[in-house]
Amino acid sequence: MTEADKEKVEAAAVASVGAGVGGAGGATVGVLELAAQGAATGLAAGIVIGAGAVAGGLAFFFGYKVYRHFRKAGSAQK
Repeated sequence: MTEADKEKVEAAAVASVGAGVGGAGGATVGVLELAAQGAATGLAAGIVIGAGAVAGGLAFFFGYKVYRHFRKAGSAQK
């Protein structure tokens, strides 16, 4: 496995962890929305959960990219 392939696998793993965390956060918000408003539907909660998963995945992915950028820049200076 090449170094580029390893980085792709790491990025995918980080994004999937972020999606899980974001999905859990979205589920919490979605359940709270359902509890607060009797008029809210399961579809609305599902949309909130999905949006949380997407936001978490993107946040973790871009955070990982920034981390890798700084890590490579730091090792190049040594």
